[in-house]
Amino acid sequence: MERKLMQTYLYDFYGELLTAHQREIYEDFVLNDLSLSEIAQEEGISRQGVHDLVRRCDKTLEGYEKKLHLLERFLGTKEKVTRIRALSRNYQEQEEAVVMAEIEAISDEILEEL
Repeated sequence: MERKLMQTYLYDFYGELLTAHQREIYEDFVLNDLSLSEIAQEEGISRQGVHDLVRRCDKTLEGYEKKLHLLERFLGTKEKVTRIRALSRNYQEQEEAVVMAEIEAISDEILEEL
């Protein structure tokens, strides 16, 4: 997965667990797409300080994901819902009973994971 997208997802799931200062700088870098230099100038700290803080935040957020797996579960469920959607859109091209059985199987997988 693209790095910025992964950072955004991790921030969406675990960002509230960062300090206010970490959130502000991480948001500027990841969500607002500011450069390290722009953030450093705005915050009155060095570019290296911003870089180090972003790296620490990355490691912290990745650590939460390794322990909790919320993003992994979300992406898995999203993929299954996408499969259900594709099946429901193209059901006319296939036998209805087969499509319904597959949708039911995918739905069961989702419910088991919840």
